[in-house]
Amino acid sequence: MGTASTTKLGFVCVQNAGRSQMSAAFAERERDRRAFGDSVEIITGGTHPAEDVHEEVVTVMNELDIDLSDRTPRTVSTDELESCDVVATMGCSTLELDADDVDIRDWALDDPHGQDLDTVRDIRDDIERRVTALFDEFQPDDL
Repeated sequence: MGTASTTKLGFVCVQNAGRSQMSAAFAERERDRRAFGDSVEIITGGTHPAEDVHEEVVTVMNELDIDLSDRTPRTVSTDELESCDVVATMGCSTLELDADDVDIRDWALDDPHGQDLDTVRDIRDDIERRVTALFDEFQPDDL
């Protein structure tokens, strides 16, 4: 569980094999860039996880020196998500959370699975902008 000094961010989609994995990776990078350390906790998961991160997603993230090849899609629990401050869904979620204090945002992103690399790059770049904007909302005093 996060403490009062921890901001917890969740990134969720159905398969946890594309959009949410890219989102979590960008969030980890942003956390490091801003030296937020342990004050930001990042979770990612899916409601029906795939076996592996989509190959085209691994390819376009490698172009930015972010390696997702060793990541494994995982199931995320309602309890985990209800402990988050912000949960970003990717446009495919049927997520129902009871917690009133969770800021749920649907980013309504296209699924990169099976798309050509240029399309996946566009989705990746959109995710990167959204994650950066999300971090811009938090001042170090808030963390």
